[in-house]
Amino acid sequence: MSQRVIRIAELASTKRKPGKLPVSPTTVWRWVREGRFPKPFKLGASVTVWDADEVDAFIAKQADAGLSAGSSR
Repeated sequence: MSQRVIRIAELASTKRKPGKLPVSPTTVWRWVREGRFPKPFKLGASVTVWDADEVDAFIAKQADAGLSAGSSR
């Protein structure tokens, strides 16, 4: 089984293209530094990627947290 990966261009949104997350590349990198987002890894000297399953788990966790917060009203 092969590992699915995702690059920053697919992950973060820009003015020209929506990404998987509604945040800028700068925000993704800040979240990584703060430990709030999965750490990426290098495939080569200039290729940085994230494990797509870890990103999907992050998104699911955020969605669950949002639903939990909304239901407490």
